[in-house]
Amino acid sequence: MRSPSDHHAYPTHWEADVVLRDGGTAQIRPITPDDAQRLVSFYERVSDESKYYRFFAPYPRLSDRDVHRFTHHDYVDRVGLAAIVGDEFIATVRYDRIDGRGMPAAAPADEAEVAFLVQDAHQGRGVASALLEHIAAVARERGIRRFAAEVLPANNKMIKVFTDAGYTQKRSFEDGVVRLEFDLEPTDRSLAVMRAREQRAEARSVQRLLAPGSVAVIGTSRTPGGVGRTVLRNLLDGGFTGRVHAVNHAFPDDMTRLEPEGVPAHRSLRAIEEPVDLAVVAVPAERVPAVVAECGDHGVQGLVVLSAGYAESGREGRDRQRDLVRQARSYGMRVIGPNAFGVINTADGVRLNASLSPQLPNPGRLGLFTQSGAIGIALLSGLNRRGAGLASLAGIAGISTFVSAGNRADVSGNDLLQYWYDDPLTDVVLMYLESIGNPRKFTRLARRTAAVKPVVVVKGARHTGSAPTGHAVPTTRIPDATVSDLLRQAGVIRVDTVTELADTGVLLASQPLPAGPRVAILGNSESLGLITYDACLTEELRPLPPRDLTTDATPEDFRRALTEALADDTCDAVVVTAIPWVGDGSAQALAAAVREAAQAPGPGPAKPVAVVHLEIQELAQALAGTGGEPAPGTRRIPAYPAAERAVRALAEAVRYARWRQEAAEPGRVPEYDDIDEAGAAADIQVLLAPVDGAGGDGAAAGTGGGASVGTGGGTGRDVGGGFGEATSGGTGHDVTVGIGEASSGGAFDGTGPGVELSAADTQRLLARYGVSVLPALPAHDPDAAVRAAERLGFPVALKPTASHLRHRADLGGVRLELGSEAELRRAYAELTDYLGRPEELGLVVQRMAPRGVDTVVRAAIDPAAGAVLSFGLAGAPSELLGDTAHGLVPVTGRDAADLIRSIRTAPLLFGWRGSKPVDTAALEELLLRVSRLVDDHPEMVAVDLEPVVVAQHGLSVLGASARLAPPPPRTDLGPRHMPAY
Repeated sequence: MRSPSDHHAYPTHWEADVVLRDGGTAQIRPITPDDAQRLVSFYERVSDESKYYRFFAPYPRLSDRDVHRFTHHDYVDRVGLAAIVGDEFIATVRYDRIDGRGMPAAAPADEAEVAFLVQDAHQGRGVASALLEHIAAVARERGIRRFAAEVLPANNKMIKVFTDAGYTQKRSFEDGVVRLEFDLEPTDRSLAVMRAREQRAEARSVQRLLAPGSVAVIGTSRTPGGVGRTVLRNLLDGGFTGRVHAVNHAFPDDMTRLEPEGVPAHRSLRAIEEPVDLAVVAVPAERVPAVVAECGDHGVQGLVVLSAGYAESGREGRDRQRDLVRQARSYGMRVIGPNAFGVINTADGVRLNASLSPQLPNPGRLGLFTQSGAIGIALLSGLNRRGAGLASLAGIAGISTFVSAGNRADVSGNDLLQYWYDDPLTDVVLMYLESIGNPRKFTRLARRTAAVKPVVVVKGARHTGSAPTGHAVPTTRIPDATVSDLLRQAGVIRVDTVTELADTGVLLASQPLPAGPRVAILGNSESLGLITYDACLTEELRPLPPRDLTTDATPEDFRRALTEALADDTCDAVVVTAIPWVGDGSAQALAAAVREAAQAPGPGPAKPVAVVHLEIQELAQALAGTGGEPAPGTRRIPAYPAAERAVRALAEAVRYARWRQEAAEPGRVPEYDDIDEAGAAADIQVLLAPVDGAGGDGAAAGTGGGASVGTGGGTGRDVGGGFGEATSGGTGHDVTVGIGEASSGGAFDGTGPGVELSAADTQRLLARYGVSVLPALPAHDPDAAVRAAERLGFPVALKPTASHLRHRADLGGVRLELGSEAELRRAYAELTDYLGRPEELGLVVQRMAPRGVDTVVRAAIDPAAGAVLSFGLAGAPSELLGDTAHGLVPVTGRDAADLIRSIRTAPLLFGWRGSKPVDTAALEELLLRVSRLVDDHPEMVAVDLEPVVVAQHGLSVLGASARLAPPPPRTDLGPRHMPAY
């Protein structure tokens, strides 16, 4: 048996903050010898019954030997973890490696016995489930594949923890004890269980912030004005249904109420004799730590920190921000901010306006998250005020909940997606993002949410490639075009401006989804109808010829025409256009006519209706219901002051409806019988052996709680938007493209340990997955070139592999269709005379491939976003125009087909201008095979196939390169944990 090892250092990457079932937080970390007193104190607070369940006998106290054993670990064969709140243990778990007889053992034994103990006051909070996820990840990292646990039959809670985890398990009963054995390899069910728990816990943590029973505003000034006093005033004016307290250490000792507000006034939080659920912190940054400690001691559940002076102010501020989050989490609290604008909840039972917004927005079905206070103010104002432009939308699309997170050091857009996913009061999610701290998780959550309700996103800081200074998030070099493709694949509606965000959200919140792209246009202006028609074509909708009702049209004419359009089976949506008219009639009458037609029952599904008006502000207000409250059940119609805005919003709804219909029947990742996954894994292990950090005892570097979890699932990384040039003759397959060399798209730089594979190794790995590369042979001199051509068979291509000439057919470095020895020798002489000596060029000879369309297929890894598969045409289309499609790995058959068809130059593949269509089925299969390779083996950090010549029948891969590196930890497959920046 291995003795405790001094050379296994404390594994800091096992530390993690987690959200528990009730929305509170806890820290999970390895137990150390310094924890002896914490362990003793913890055990003293555990009931005798829980102790009996743990040790199967009365065990009132721990002996010194027990304490030493439970606090000294080698972090390999014996590991203990603790869940901690407020510097006190609330639960522990440990495993001990055992052999087949159940005796203590060392590697290669791959089974361990596991045992838990949870303080009674914290049972039912999901602590044991979170600890099981983390101890299982640690065990997998240390080569343990199976846990065994013995539980008394009466200990139903612990039995349920094991059985509900979703692992493959075996259960037996002997000698009065239930024995559970379960494999630790993640299964679809265990991942589903983990993610469902994650969603419930994170949603609950946000719900505690948005629906508090009591709020304390810390930093309320004695005189009117100031941030704290403003928030207090807004809370009261909004009609908050809970209790409000004003706190300021400068209040006089005899001051008990703050006037004229009439709320209880306190010099400190400790003076409040009742629980406080939410604290709004508006004190200078240097005083915040003392306030947080006071809140934690009082049992406050969450903080909204309005104070500035954090990461946005520089390095010291970043350190202060990290300390704030650590301190708050140590007390089980979550933080919105710092530098936040505040939170709003318009629900009747809450009416919370803990923000700097001077009024509570109209209640509605929009959930709004912003990372900018200024943008939050603009959106709230635009959706609320009455007047010109989008002011008319007040009443048609109010807010359910609003969070402006500032530096979002803790609570982020991911948390709000978890909350809004099943929030019955939110139908549409609107988000303004300047950075995405965990793109992999964001796309997963967005996809799940978009399947039930629209998610509309506008992203700032698109072209700088860096987050605002206050956002201390991991950086990624994903080009903006790639981000757009990944969001689209997840069903997210990405728009370019804040105006479009509101336009689209208003339509989606008030109208049914369209069944298709066919649009009827009617109105009293032929010109406005034509403008709308052109806008529809621009957005790739299918407009019907506009119906001109003439300028003499009455409200009844509009009602009749709209009724007919909605009943027409040849249209899926209607745009009504209106200009001011001369004669009788009013905006109220026209609005009533449009609403009557829109809400009249029809023979088929309901269709969306939007109104475009020019200078008829009263019409917009009447349609939105702002000119007097319409009768219950009245359908409100969105109105826009420009045709382009209405049509763009409608087009986004059409595209989203199409995605949702397809998502209801997801594609499938096909299985191929000729894939040799085990052989590829063996090859990769050998190829990575020389790399520092590969192999060893399996420890994975990382942060948070993420531990490496086998080879399934793949990690990923972005591919730049640009590809190199190639002609149908292609380039040498033994060219190795460095990770940092991708052009114009901002590919990753490839720093750190890794192996750029040789041509032979690349070809062998690809062949394991059914991808063959057309051979190319070196040509060191003319005679070698001739021998190579005779071996391959004429006609051949001659080309250089030197890095400065790769994919540069424009320099004349490629000679194609060389059908004889004489032609080959002549081409060899021309290239060496023109470009340099043979040893500088690295010339190769390759057999000619059938003519076709040159394409590029790439898969690469971004540690934050995951594995990304990219496709485009070779040469100028992708390099100059950025015409490249991207998708997250693994791709399904449907995803592969969409990738091919989504580039602007796709018609070249399908018979453009009378050319013959190429074999897109073979191309789709190639994409799927490359996706499987990267997904099965996360060590494949880059694969580049360039060019891939797609002919009428089949395709030829003429060039291939690959890079291996130890994979980054898969945080999405590991245990739940909160970000730690």
